[in-house]
Amino acid sequence: MPELPEVETTVRGLAPVLEGQRIARVEVRRPDMRKPFPDGLGQRLTGATVTRLWRRAKYGLIDTDRGDTLVFHLGMSGSWRIDPHEIGKHDHLLLETGAGRRLALNDPRRFGFVDLEPTSEIGDYAGFEGMGPEPLPEVDAKALKARLAGKGTAIKLALLDQRVIAGLGNIYVCEALWRSRIAPGRKAGSIGTGRVEALGQAIGEVLTEAVAAGGSTLRDYAQPDGELGYFSKSFDVYGREGEPCRRGCGSIRRRVQGGRSTFYCPTCQR
Repeated sequence: MPELPEVETTVRGLAPVLEGQRIARVEVRRPDMRKPFPDGLGQRLTGATVTRLWRRAKYGLIDTDRGDTLVFHLGMSGSWRIDPHEIGKHDHLLLETGAGRRLALNDPRRFGFVDLEPTSEIGDYAGFEGMGPEPLPEVDAKALKARLAGKGTAIKLALLDQRVIAGLGNIYVCEALWRSRIAPGRKAGSIGTGRVEALGQAIGEVLTEAVAAGGSTLRDYAQPDGELGYFSKSFDVYGREGEPCRRGCGSIRRRVQGGRSTFYCPTCQR
């Protein structure tokens, strides 16, 4: 599933092609993905100029000069393709610019979706309701400590709560907890200030490195230019069950928390 670094990579990949460009043609190739495409999507976007591309949590946003913002979520298997040689059955939305570039929103599983919202009201978008602060470019450790205070839930589950930090997903939480040497089952509210500071730093570092590496290629994800992200080659714990800890202190284990696999080292994570 594309997580925050994959969405950030996508937005950065689309920006040179879309920003400042007029959308000359829009083709909606099926009625829905996870939910129906917005009514009048083609009419509202055709002829508009893209003014900004940005990200909020795991959502990509495309602002236009008509006061509309296209919101996209990549779901489990979504990706944008730039200038594809052929249009396939999983390309559900096409955008063509006045400069002759073509972009295709591809999603084999159709768990992603697209919305079109007034830019002036984007702060009130339903998907952003109650969402915590962004973890990039860095995490405010003091604010994180306050959000964890009194929580009896496991720190792994607390960090996946979008009200604590926006956009964190399973892969990068596992990696950040290993880097900060915190056991995934430790009660979130019991973690001391110094360790929360280490955790905040680890979250920022692992996300920054993942973005620089183009994200993690798991299942269907690829960058807009077709390149595959390679941060997965740098995983310290995720997907490494039974392999030795890189600190040389034990073996990586897997457990299930909240229905998701957690990878950790029981020796160095306390």
